[in-house]
Amino acid sequence: MTTGSARAGSRPLRVLWLIKGLGPGGAERLLVEHATTGNRARCSYEAAYLLDWKQHLVPQLEAARVPTHCLGVRTERDPRWVYRLDRLLRRNRYDVVHAHSPLVAAVGRVVARALPKSRRPAFVYTEHNRWPSYKTLTRVANEATYGMNDHVFAVSADVRDSVKPKWRESVEVIVHGIDVPWVRSHLVQRELVRNELGVRPGEVLALTVANLRAAKNYPGLLDAARRVVDSGAPVRFVAAGQGPLEAEIRELHAQSGLGDRFTLLGYRDDATRLIAGADVFVLASDHEGLPVTVMEALTLGVPVVAPAVGGLREVVSPENGILVAPGDPQALADAIVRVTDRTVRAALAEGAARTGLRFSSKDAVDRIDAVYTEVTRH
Repeated sequence: MTTGSARAGSRPLRVLWLIKGLGPGGAERLLVEHATTGNRARCSYEAAYLLDWKQHLVPQLEAARVPTHCLGVRTERDPRWVYRLDRLLRRNRYDVVHAHSPLVAAVGRVVARALPKSRRPAFVYTEHNRWPSYKTLTRVANEATYGMNDHVFAVSADVRDSVKPKWRESVEVIVHGIDVPWVRSHLVQRELVRNELGVRPGEVLALTVANLRAAKNYPGLLDAARRVVDSGAPVRFVAAGQGPLEAEIRELHAQSGLGDRFTLLGYRDDATRLIAGADVFVLASDHEGLPVTVMEALTLGVPVVAPAVGGLREVVSPENGILVAPGDPQALADAIVRVTDRTVRAALAEGAARTGLRFSSKDAVDRIDAVYTEVTRH
């Protein structure tokens, strides 16, 4: 492939990150981490996003000197973003486009391939979730255009293994990582967070940070919480997140009778700080890649209780948490109750902190930037 990099000389490669939105999700937060860690002598970064109502992380990216381009639609089904992306790519000589959303990537590959060869950027893609979790149209579009990728990353071996066999061997697994010292700096706020959330002496704080979407299985989480409370265990549940199912989940919460034993905080921009105040991090998800929040929880010495799905199986072990069968609220409840034992929790917390040392982002960012250079030489 001939790209703009062939003409770049000694200037940094110009990289455009392409994503559905810049809300508070895990993939989006990884862009902020890359922006703050990447080598600007090697690469300059920009970000383009579709959804004009998902702008939560725009200030953080721009503070990190990453210009952002909103393609200005309410839904990815609005075709106007395709024309706007085409204009953006034609106006700016990008060396690499790196996509982080499957349907957006599928369309982006076609748009990039349609450019004159002398101006065509290399195309890199990251799989953040398992293929079975994608809607049919997304999966078909992703598969139909997959051969246009110049390089593919997957956030876990499980995500890689969900890719069709003919491409699987070419997918590189990379744990994107986090800023470990920055994450651990939040531990000084532990007691302040617990006071703010109304955690009483002797109570165990079970925290969830997850968007209010079907794959996160909030009904199962509420069911498990009800069973924990009914068991008499001194657990207070708090969940932070927003999403399309918010009204439905709030109604389920009202029907559960959990009251203030389960608090729905809505969107919070201080998720890491909240995790630092927790005793156990809980998910009930049906599907996962490798959540940033789980890496942060382990780094903060917070044990994880979650279903054995996706990349969770690669980082959560008996050393640092408890995995249970997916879709089993009683098993989830039993695991949470088990962690209320101080001795059990202390041992898991120690193991979690050890595991967290694996998640430094610098090696991952250096590797991704190296790939940007490699694909522009083809």
